[in-house]
Amino acid sequence: MPDAAAPPASPPSCRALFLGFLALGLMGFGGVLPMARRMLVEDRRWLPAEAFTELLGLCQFLPGGNVINLSVAVGMEFRGVAGAVSALLGLVLGPTAIVIGLGAVYDRFRDDPMLQHMFAGLAAAAAGLLVATALKMLAPLRRNARGLLVVAATLLAIGVARWPLLPCMLVLAPLSILLCGRRGQ
Repeated sequence: MPDAAAPPASPPSCRALFLGFLALGLMGFGGVLPMARRMLVEDRRWLPAEAFTELLGLCQFLPGGNVINLSVAVGMEFRGVAGAVSALLGLVLGPTAIVIGLGAVYDRFRDDPMLQHMFAGLAAAAAGLLVATALKMLAPLRRNARGLLVVAATLLAIGVARWPLLPCMLVLAPLSILLCGRRGQ
């Protein structure tokens, strides 16, 4: 595996951003976060692992889909507005066409038990990919006790206590900023 911390030789072009996010969108529309991390950090080395985690944290705080926000942020980082548009179009054009086609097929065969079982299997696979990605994203925090404390508090508040996301973020985001500020980062 290539060194995930190594920066790319040169910033990606708008064409590379479009094609990278197009491939990402076509590989796994509807849940591409695990693949986005692999593409951006491990395969193309556009971002170091820590930068990906920080950027994703910002994108999760913004309204809209996380990976959509991530594509815009990455494109903007490397090529400004043109890069943001290139990455966003790459991410959404292919899946949009596929979803429209699948919608027509599903409308015709929605009561088929095989189709219902297939969707249940896809949901299980997507859940597994998200857990694997969460574990990879924890790796940069393994020596950061304060960061792990914020992760644990978030998991308990949202996952166990089932508190709403927005109030949790409004409390935990400033707390994490305060904790990082005290570390001198």
